[in-house]
Amino acid sequence: MKNLFLIANPSSGTGKIKTQLFNVVNALSKEYRVTIHITCCRGDATRQAASLSSSFDIIVVCGGDGTLNEVITGLMQNKNHYNLGYIPSGTLNEWSSGLKISKNMKKAAEDILKNNIIPLDIGKFSNKYFSYTASFGAFTEASYSAPQDIKNALGKLAYFLEGVKTLENIRPIHLKFTCNDTVIEDDFIFGTISNSMSVGGVVHYDETVVELSDGLFEVLLLHYPKNLNDFNNLISAILTRDLNKNGITFLQTSKITVQDAGNVEWTLDGEYVPPQDTINIKNLHRAINFIVPPKK
Repeated sequence: MKNLFLIANPSSGTGKIKTQLFNVVNALSKEYRVTIHITCCRGDATRQAASLSSSFDIIVVCGGDGTLNEVITGLMQNKNHYNLGYIPSGTLNEWSSGLKISKNMKKAAEDILKNNIIPLDIGKFSNKYFSYTASFGAFTEASYSAPQDIKNALGKLAYFLEGVKTLENIRPIHLKFTCNDTVIEDDFIFGTISNSMSVGGVVHYDETVVELSDGLFEVLLLHYPKNLNDFNNLISAILTRDLNKNGITFLQTSKITVQDAGNVEWTLDGEYVPPQDTINIKNLHRAINFIVPPKK
């Protein structure tokens, strides 16, 4: 029997892993010898994933987007290569939604046993990693500042409400983006470099736009509006997925450099990252072997 290492975060989302852990382990143990690690603090999942020995065949994460980010960061530091499974139990679970992973934890565990593996791109943000997004500006603060009980009660709406609450305080963010021979320098209110069907519960892409293993990021930048009407037009364009409106820059690239970012806070998969003056972001093509449900 092969060995499986399960990393579970009891604090993610509503904490439902506390009542579902037996069902998850019972499902996985039908084909694997399961070793369980319950995370105790931030960074613990990264340390565990980075130090795993070659005796394990598969790693499974049970938690939210932040826990998944920690495990991927650890795996990128580990010289061994594992197949990675995900049982979402967080608030948004954006990446898993795009991959059609079940929100039912027992069903997600059962799907892992089908061992349907696809290669997925991972983002490198200077010396850090992200699975689906690196974002800055309006609405991104909500991903780490909204209280967990509010997230649990309102879900995706909490992120939008937290952003709306701070609209009157939105300031222009001056940045310079260099992508191949293209330079974009302006004032912005929001930006995301992502590999996901959606970001923050606000930005949603059509399935024809995003391919999670093509070696390319989707880059979306919202330029600073001149007036309230322009701002409303930007929000309307995002909600209707119209990326050709004035004030929106959309492109796809495998790498991008951000300059003049010394006072800009970022989030990687919803986790806070302090400002850095110059940021190099690179797509690590097909860096992770990820287990997803078979297509119906």
